Amino acid sequence: MTDRVQFDPTAMDSGAFYRVLNSVVVPRPIAWVCSRSAEGVLNLAPHSFYTVACVDPPVVQFTSVGRKDSLRNIEATGEFTVSLTPEWLFEQINATGTDFPPGVSEAEEVGVRLEDSDRVGVPRVAESPVSVECTLHSTVRLGDSTVVFGRVLLITVRETAVRDGRPRIEHLQPLARLGGNEWSTIGEVKEIPRIPYSHWAEDPSIGERLRTG
Repeated sequence: MTDRVQFDPTAMDSGAFYRVLNSVVVPRPIAWVCSRSAEGVLNLAPHSFYTVACVDPPVVQFTSVGRKDSLRNIEATGEFTVSLTPEWLFEQINATGTDFPPGVSEAEEVGVRLEDSDRVGVPRVAESPVSVECTLHSTVRLGDSTVVFGRVLLITVRETAVRDGRPRIEHLQPLARLGGNEWSTIGEVKEIPRIPYSHWAEDPSIGERLRTG
C-alpha cells in the first residue's frame, strides 16, 4: 500500500481545506441559478454544490457559500430557475461567476439571452437545453454556508434532446466542475444495468468474477 497524504480540517486554514474538498468531490454538476431581487434586478450565477434532495415531492438543492445574491434574492422572492450548463456556453457560464455588484445583471453583461419561464416569474436561460423551475421550499444554515431547497414545479427540455421519454445525455452535453479552475465535459458514457440479488444468488460466478478481477 502507498502512503496517503492527510488533510485535516482542524489543522488547516478553511480556504485551503475548501480547495482540497473541491478537488475530491468531483465531478460536480452545476446549477446555473437565475433569481430576481426584490427591486427587480436579475441575477444569474453558477453554483457547483448542487444535487437532487428528494424525489417525492421533487426537490433540488444548491449551496450558497456565504450570502450570495442568489440566496438573498430567493429568500426575498421565493422562486428561482436552474438551467443546465451546456458545453457550448462554457465561457459565458464561467463569466457569470464574476463578482459583479448586486445591482448588475450578469446575463446582460456576458450576453446570455433569457426567456420567460412557464410556472415562475424568474426567466430561464434560453440557449440551455434544460430548465428546472422552482419555488423556495426551505433553507438550512451550516456554518458559513446555506443550503437552498427548491420545490420543483416544472422541468422543460428541448424537444430535440428527448428520446424514448427522457432527456438524453448526448444532446445535453453538460459541463461539470472539478478542483481549482478545472472543468470537465461528460467524456465517455458507460452503461451497465443494476444486478438484482435474485440473479446474484442464482449465479455465484457473478461475485466470483468481481472478487478475482
